[in-house]
Amino acid sequence: MLTLDGVQVNFGGVQALKNASFAVAEGESVGLVGPNGAGKTTLFNVISGVIRPTGGRLTFRGQSLLGLPDWKRARLGIGRSFQIPRPLGHCTVRENLIVAQRFGAGINDPKRIDEILDLLGLRDKADADATGALALTEHKALEVGKALATNPSLLLLDEVLAGLETNSKRAFMERLGAVRDRYRLALVIIEHDLPTIAALCPRVLVLNFGQIIADGAPDAVFRNPEVIRSYTGETTL
Repeated sequence: MLTLDGVQVNFGGVQALKNASFAVAEGESVGLVGPNGAGKTTLFNVISGVIRPTGGRLTFRGQSLLGLPDWKRARLGIGRSFQIPRPLGHCTVRENLIVAQRFGAGINDPKRIDEILDLLGLRDKADADATGALALTEHKALEVGKALATNPSLLLLDEVLAGLETNSKRAFMERLGAVRDRYRLALVIIEHDLPTIAALCPRVLVLNFGQIIADGAPDAVFRNPEVIRSYTGETTL
């Protein structure tokens, strides 16, 4: 489905991504982890069209993404959330989803909007002010909902669990699993909580200093000495 081959990103003299190469298959769930500043959000920005790579190739279902604006990538089926929720001011929860749907999918499908509200537990807040009437978990759910409203086949989620306590994380992950299964999505999720990501994703990629240093099953990846060193500076946990 998604293939990156030797993708590089330079910001001035800083190389934010170095020869990033991997593929995501249809319906696959992949965790993307790594220390702060490793390049995870930069990678999402490249895939979704927020920034242009300095080098390398990027394809989605065989079509090159290089040079395509973000809205065209959304129409191809790439949806994403952002780390900091930014709902549209003075709009209801439902209106936020409608705008996202029209931008990302170019359609108006009230039935799908209602379904998303139900899946994410937002039905009771559908007509509430999205900026002032939602708790943190609901803001996170709305951010995911806006991405879902674009009718993606690949969903990129950037730290949607950040700031949530353990029970809320567990409940949110269950909702994400239900969403993935309902729409048969491929999912790539950035998350710092390693046990949480392992519960949802049978495959994990680890970034450090812009390079992919591990790719595989969670148990094996989290025992990898290079991965341990990237987090702790030591070779054993």
